[in-house]
Amino acid sequence: MSAVTAEQAGRRVEEILDRLAADGDGQACAAAEELVRVLMDFYGAGLARTLEVLGRPAAARPGGDPLAGLLGDELVASLLVLHDLHPEDVPTRIARALGKVQHSVESAGFDEATGVLRLRVTGASGCGCPSTQEVARQAAAEALSRFAPEVTAVELDTAAVPREPALLQIGSGPPRAAPAEASAGRTSVTAR
Repeated sequence: MSAVTAEQAGRRVEEILDRLAADGDGQACAAAEELVRVLMDFYGAGLARTLEVLGRPAAARPGGDPLAGLLGDELVASLLVLHDLHPEDVPTRIARALGKVQHSVESAGFDEATGVLRLRVTGASGCGCPSTQEVARQAAAEALSRFAPEVTAVELDTAAVPREPALLQIGSGPPRAAPAEASAGRTSVTAR
């Protein structure tokens, strides 16, 4: 199949809108025109972002590479993925998406057949708290939707989640009231 030029695509849109107007369904025609305007706004925003990223000084670009800046931009990357133009493979885009997440997460494996990514919560985010892990999972799913839409589900790899260590309170003085002379210089340790 040959590539469609911008002029051909524009003519095709006009033909479809004219056909809808000729059918006499005013609501369908208005909805189609609104859809075209919204899509134009969407692609206009992508073009504006592309110009913004390319207009940055070389020192402000990752590695000075203009392509790296475009691939790291959520809007531009999502448009490239949408049109199958993104030059990075799925594992690289998954890593890029996870790098954008504010929580410490890493891939524990991606199943291309099902689209399921197993996610391991690490570092400070890996405290074992279900609510913290769910927030990290949701943040990763959101980033993945822009950079790697091939990921259709994100599941937590709970087997690798570290348990929260016991909190130790260290203080000077006895754990209970005692005569002052017997407790001088003693340290107490209490586990909670």
